[in-house]
Amino acid sequence: MSDAAQSHTATPYAAQAHARAQAGTRVESMPTVPAFAAVDLPSGVAAADVVWDETIAPGGYASRRLSRGARLRLTDLRGDAAVSLLVFNAEQPVERLNIADTLKVQWNGYLGQGRLLLSDMGRVLASLVEDTAGAHDAFCGASNQASNTRKYGDGFNHGDHPNARDRFSLGVAKFGLGRKDIHPCLNLFKEVRIGQGGETVVDVGPYPPGRFVTLRAEMALIVVLANCPHVLDPRPDYAVTPVRATAWRGPVTPESDPIRNATPEGLRAFLNVEDYFSR
Repeated sequence: MSDAAQSHTATPYAAQAHARAQAGTRVESMPTVPAFAAVDLPSGVAAADVVWDETIAPGGYASRRLSRGARLRLTDLRGDAAVSLLVFNAEQPVERLNIADTLKVQWNGYLGQGRLLLSDMGRVLASLVEDTAGAHDAFCGASNQASNTRKYGDGFNHGDHPNARDRFSLGVAKFGLGRKDIHPCLNLFKEVRIGQGGETVVDVGPYPPGRFVTLRAEMALIVVLANCPHVLDPRPDYAVTPVRATAWRGPVTPESDPIRNATPEGLRAFLNVEDYFSR
């Protein structure tokens, strides 16, 4: 800390004055408080319905509880976000996203608009109601301290190159969960496909800015996000840009919903949700 900065905080009264002088200061990567003060909202969304608005910095994380019916839009602001996602049933967090079942039950390895995120108990946690990115990864999982250390020379959670798994550990802790609860994640905004020979084909971009996905919560959820470079990103630099998370209240999915009724397997998962809430 510089001598000038120390002089502002040399005594408790000076520190108090310095802290209070920061009131009203805004930086890009911070939550909007109150959430209904958010601007540049998705079309048709009323400010009064917004329950969460936050820009997550490169290497940052966030976690939030969302009610059933809420919508969550994640926007890749500059074309190089890399969001790893965990999802839990907020009422019983032992139920959580199961990537293997999500792919297997839907007969598809590539998630996008109209697809479902399924739990390990056969229920729909969330639906992907909008997706302008079309480039995601359900295979590779999260980066960790060892992988980041190999690539960047450092992977410490509070260093210059934080990894997604350790960021997850901070996010889940806010809900009384621990490292044992960090399950295989879904990676958004970076495309990974399996080649004809079984090889992993990665496209990390960068992509055009402004791509987004919108999730609809089919149960009350705990959502945990980590915005760290993809574990297979071949670039030598720690390359990732901010992502905006905006959530708002919405209606519970009706029986006539086209995503609900798109496939027999999906409908059964929705019926399992409805049975859960009928108890």
